[in-house]
Amino acid sequence: MLASELLKVLKFKQVIPEKYSDFSISLVTQDTREVVENSIFIAISGYTVDGHQYVRQAIEKGAKMIIAQKPLGEMLVPVVYVENTNRAMALLSNTFYGAPSHAMKVIGVTGTNGKTTVTHMIDAIFRDQGEKTGLVGTMYRRIGDEVLKTANTTPDIITLQRTMQKMVEVGVSEAAIEVSSVALVQGRVWGVDFDIAVFTNFTQDHLDYHKTMDNYAHAKSLLFSQLGNGYTISGDAKVAIFNNDDSMSQRFMEDTAAQVMTYGIKNDAIIRASNIKIHAHGTDFDLKVFNNKYHLHVKTIGMFNVYNLLAAYSAAYVAGVDSNRIVEALENFSGVKGRLQLVTSNSGASAIVDYSHTPDGLLNALKTINEFAVGKVYCVIGCGGDRDHDKRPKMAKIAVENCDYAIFTSDNPRTEEPKSIIDAMLTGVPNGMKATVLLDRRQAIQTAIMKAKPNDIVLIAGKGHEDYQIIGHTKHHFDDVEEANKAFKLKEKN
Repeated sequence: MLASELLKVLKFKQVIPEKYSDFSISLVTQDTREVVENSIFIAISGYTVDGHQYVRQAIEKGAKMIIAQKPLGEMLVPVVYVENTNRAMALLSNTFYGAPSHAMKVIGVTGTNGKTTVTHMIDAIFRDQGEKTGLVGTMYRRIGDEVLKTANTTPDIITLQRTMQKMVEVGVSEAAIEVSSVALVQGRVWGVDFDIAVFTNFTQDHLDYHKTMDNYAHAKSLLFSQLGNGYTISGDAKVAIFNNDDSMSQRFMEDTAAQVMTYGIKNDAIIRASNIKIHAHGTDFDLKVFNNKYHLHVKTIGMFNVYNLLAAYSAAYVAGVDSNRIVEALENFSGVKGRLQLVTSNSGASAIVDYSHTPDGLLNALKTINEFAVGKVYCVIGCGGDRDHDKRPKMAKIAVENCDYAIFTSDNPRTEEPKSIIDAMLTGVPNGMKATVLLDRRQAIQTAIMKAKPNDIVLIAGKGHEDYQIIGHTKHHFDDVEEANKAFKLKEKN
């Protein structure tokens, strides 16, 4: 594509100089590490880094044009000035990569908890129908069967558009995308044509970024308010799916022009679960969809996973998948790494690794385990550094009140002192209750497992699928499942 053709999508711009030598674009990027000859570099004023500082570096690497929103002075290449480079990036990347979201069915999932599990369930349903699928989220990006690493739950819009273009190239027909609140505020999904938007739940998280719960709620609402305002004659309209048991759903319903589907357990909903029975190796429940009823025996554990299943079922249902096929796929779904992942041993004790890093997530995990636990419940928990300080005492209080033995330890301390993080957690421990403090996470996991007797369960919470620990600015390999297995082997030797 020629630069002059691409720039037509920007209605309001100033090009300096007005006349320039046109060229065929090799790449559009906001990352100087990606720049190659004949690239267009977009200078983004980010949360921590200002891309305008790296313009000369981009030019040295071969950028032939710069998109900027701040004065740059004289440059060796043409500069296109716009009001907002984030918005320009969304427009340019969508055009450069051929608007790939229009070529497949795109399902976006937002909410505090459950996004990863719900997107994986949706993906499993479509794969079970023989469809080629795409997945974008916390754990990775997957294009058909190709798995790519990801830095954020929802990547920047250029990476996302590029990923979706590759999906279209290999014949992906459905893509499930985790949509974080931060991504919505930063415009990382601007230009993505979502067909279905799913809301899981709303509890405290990301207040280090959003500052208030009202700001956080507004961020989540953007997925639904941006879902499309036009209706087609064929009736092939956008659909917003809401958890009717979450009070925030009503607010979000008012923000969308899309057709609405509801699911729930407690309150009346179009898709509803009842007669729920949770046990150590799965969950049984009845599913009612209008006048049709189904009984499900699934491998996932817990009430919150019933909500996740309802959300995934709803998305597949409105996408046109037969209900019996959806039920069959969900019964075959074995779970997601680091989401209530069971680690067994010959000692009779077991461990569960879970990504419960929010107060609500931790409470859900502990409540679920307490429903089927025969022996004592241990909880190994920490809080991340450089993140929401307010949730630290809340997490600690939930841990000590819902388990028999709590161990506070490091999570991803980042640039904070682990001790200061745990000191903040300890302020939430009620009088008369206590927790053991072990700063070393490996030692904390090992101690809990060594203490656990037959039928006891050790919840290792907070990191889930993560295979690293961030200390300072460096990632060190650390996998809770690996550490639990090592500790069990050591226990069995003794």
